Amino acid sequence: MPRYLVERTFQLDFNIPGPGSSEQDRLLFIENNSITGVEWVSSFVSLDRKKSYCIYDAPTPEALRQAAIRNRLPVDRITEVRLLELNPHEHPN
Repeated sequence: MPRYLVERTFQLDFNIPGPGSSEQDRLLFIENNSITGVEWVSSFVSLDRKKSYCIYDAPTPEALRQAAIRNRLPVDRITEVRLLELNPHEHPN
């Protein structure tokens, strides 16, 4: 399944379930994603909590947009990504 980076900008506090979220909120979020075949992998949040960069596995960018609508999340940009192990400390042979 393709992997995507989803960039978001929040005007106010964001509503991504995290520490302190209720179990019901977390399960609803997961259910809303699964309806469109989307799986949330991980997220990074800027220090000012206005931007997030989330990794998802999803069949299509449109599936991600539909999941975002269901979860009331903004979407600035969706970029398909691949894991490419790069390490600045390893030298080629």
